[in-house]
Amino acid sequence: MGMGETLVAKGVITEAQLAEANARRESTGQRLDRALVDVGAVTSDALLAAMGEILHLPVIDLDAVTVDVDVLRVIPSKMAYRKRLVPVDRANGVLRVATCDPFDLYAFDELRLITGLQVEPVLAAAEEIDKFLKAHYGLGGETIDELMGSKDLEVVSAESGENEDLMEMAQEASVIKLVNEVFLEALNQRASDIHIEPYEHELIVRFRVDGVLHEAAMPPQIQRFQAAIISRIKILANLNIAEKRLPQDGRIKIMAGGRQIDIRVSIIPMLFGEGVVMRLLDKSTVLYTLPQLGMSERDFNLFNHLITRPHGILLVTGPTGSGKTTTLYAALSAIVSKEIKVLTVEDPVEYHLDGVNQIQVQPKIEFTFARGLRAILRHDPDVAMIGEIRDLETAEAAVQAALTGHLVFSTLHTNDACSAPTRLLDMGIEPFLITSTLEAAMAQRLVRTICPRCKEVYQPDIDRLPADFAIEAGQTLWRGAGCKHCHGTGYYGRTGIYELMVMSQKIRDRIMTRAAVNDIVSAARDNGMRLLREDGWNKVRAGITTPEEVMRVSKG
Repeated sequence: MGMGETLVAKGVITEAQLAEANARRESTGQRLDRALVDVGAVTSDALLAAMGEILHLPVIDLDAVTVDVDVLRVIPSKMAYRKRLVPVDRANGVLRVATCDPFDLYAFDELRLITGLQVEPVLAAAEEIDKFLKAHYGLGGETIDELMGSKDLEVVSAESGENEDLMEMAQEASVIKLVNEVFLEALNQRASDIHIEPYEHELIVRFRVDGVLHEAAMPPQIQRFQAAIISRIKILANLNIAEKRLPQDGRIKIMAGGRQIDIRVSIIPMLFGEGVVMRLLDKSTVLYTLPQLGMSERDFNLFNHLITRPHGILLVTGPTGSGKTTTLYAALSAIVSKEIKVLTVEDPVEYHLDGVNQIQVQPKIEFTFARGLRAILRHDPDVAMIGEIRDLETAEAAVQAALTGHLVFSTLHTNDACSAPTRLLDMGIEPFLITSTLEAAMAQRLVRTICPRCKEVYQPDIDRLPADFAIEAGQTLWRGAGCKHCHGTGYYGRTGIYELMVMSQKIRDRIMTRAAVNDIVSAARDNGMRLLREDGWNKVRAGITTPEEVMRVSKG
C-alpha cells in the first residue's frame, strides 16, 4: 500500500482529495506529498505527523541536526538527490536516514546494497531535506555527479579554442539541466540577479535577494565545467560562444511554473574566465501601486498631487536598483485613463503597462532617449516618461517638453533629492529653465523588511545606534530572528524610504544663484521635507525594518 492509500485508510485524507492530488501530480510532475499540500488536503506539518504516527517513525528537525562529514559520504550525492535521502548518523552497523517518503522501500533496499549497512528511516520535511542537500552536497550536486561520470564528456578549458567541442558540451543534457537548476533555485529564492564569478581555484554563484548578495551552495567540482556553463548561457542568449575577449549582452526568455521570466545577460572577460551577471524580470509579477510603495502619509499625498500636474518635470533619484522605475510605473498606472495619452521611452522596457504606449531605445541605431522623446512629442502625449536623463541632450529635450505643456517623468542618478537641480546645472541646463520646469525631485532607497514569521522584540544597545536616531532608554525595537521562510536572514521583502523635495520660491531662489546643495537642503527642510534617514528611522520605530538596514542604504 502506497502513501496515498495509507493516508486514506487512516482517515487523514479522503479518496476525492487523493484523486485531486494525483491529477495535479500527473499534470505538474510534483511529488504526491507536495500535491496533497497544494490542493489543500493537508498541511505539510500535519502530513509529516500523520505519517510518523501511522508508521511509528520518529520525526526529526534537520535544521537542528549536525551530520559528520564521513557520514555524509556514505550516500552518493546522486542517490541522495534522486531519492531525497539524508544520512543522519551511523553507529553499530546501522545508518539512520531521513526521508520524506517512507513508502519507497526500494530506496532503502538499494541503500543497503550500496552501503552494506542496516538502514533505519526517520522522517523529515521535504523542504528541510531539499535545503540540507543543497547546503551540504551543493546546488546541482546530482547533476555534477552525472557530468563527472560521463564517459563521453571531455572537459574543455575556456582558453582551448575548441569551439566545436565546447558547443557540443554546452548542449550536453547534464549541462542544460545544471543551468536550469541554477535558474530555478534563483527564482525559488526570489533573486533579482544571478552572479557567476570565476576565480583561480573556484567558480562562485551568488544570488541577489532583497538587494543583498548571498552565495549559493555549489559543488566544488563545478569549476571544471565553467566553460560549458558559460557557453550554455551564451547559446540561450544568442551570443557568440567563440568570443571570449569582448563584453557581450543578450537576453533569455524562459517559462517557469507558468511564469514568463525575461533574463538580461551581461558577460565580461575576467582574469580567470568570463564573469556573468543575469537580471531576472518576472513578467507575471503584479506591479506595485502607489499605496504599496511605503511612502509616509505626507509624501504620499504630495506625490499623488504632483503626478496630476498639467505640465512640468518630476524626477525620481537614487542609485541603480533603488526602485526608481517601480515608482514611476506605479505613478503612471495611477494616472493612466482613456482621457489622456501616456508614452514612455525606456531602456529596457521592463514591464508592460496597460493603456501606456512604451518604446524601447536602440542605441546601436542612434535611437536615444533624447531622440525618442522628441519623436513621441509629435504623437500628442499628455504625459511622457523618459527612462533616465543621462546627458545634456536628454535634459534639454525634457525641459523643452515641459515648457510646451507636457508632464515629464524621469530618473536621475543622484544620492539625494536636493542634488537633482545641481546635477541638471552641471549638465549645462540654465537655472531659469530648471526653476520654470522642475516641480519636484524624490530620492529613494530600498530597505529589507523584517520577516513577519520570525519577528521579535529586542532591547537595542543605545550606544551602538547612530546619533541621528534617538530613542529613549528602555525603548524596544523589532528584528527578525531568522527562520525557514526568510532563509535565516530575518528579512523578507523590501519597502522604500523616501525624501521628497517639492519646489518652493525659496528653493527656486537658491537654484537661480547656483547655491550649494546644503543651502538647497536647508530651504527644502523649511518647506517640510523629511530626509531619507528620518523616513527610515520612522519605519524602524514602526517595526517595519531595522537600524542596520537604514544605515546600510543611507549615510548619516
